[in-house]
Amino acid sequence: MQQRWKPNVTVAAVIERDGRFLLVEEDTRDGVRLNTPAGHLDPGEGLVQACVRETREESAYEFTPRALVGIYLNRFVPSGAAEAVTYLRFTFCGELGPHHPEQPLDDGILRAVWMDVEQVRASQAQHRSPIVMQCIEDYLQGRRYPLELLRVDPSVWAPAPSNPGDAATQLQAV
Repeated sequence: MQQRWKPNVTVAAVIERDGRFLLVEEDTRDGVRLNTPAGHLDPGEGLVQACVRETREESAYEFTPRALVGIYLNRFVPSGAAEAVTYLRFTFCGELGPHHPEQPLDDGILRAVWMDVEQVRASQAQHRSPIVMQCIEDYLQGRRYPLELLRVDPSVWAPAPSNPGDAATQLQAV
């Protein structure tokens, strides 16, 4: 039987403060790269929760998503890899909260940096993915979608119900 294809689900935050964007420098197998705070959706969490967690882990800033900027699908072939990896990225914008400089950053994250849009554009060769710039450009164009578009079934947080039909009718907005 052929293995079922599944894209990697990721979340990202586009955070602007005083005309500058929050990016993180990451040590990757392709060298040091720039990315918006981003990461993978973990089991037992919704997309908004994942974005809050990843932003805190990678930048040491609290973040409250207020809108969805966009949903992006891209394919990437890591250096030395035989196969491409497909990512389905949900990008949010919102309110920046307090910074916790004492907090260690996630493995591989070197530091958080603030860059104006021209610096971000000029550094595209160092971006982790072409999606980084696309997300920021979409944000600058005013793309905002309500978080109510994202629905999470309670089964994500709880054991599966004895009657699967029960959970299907009880959707919860995140």
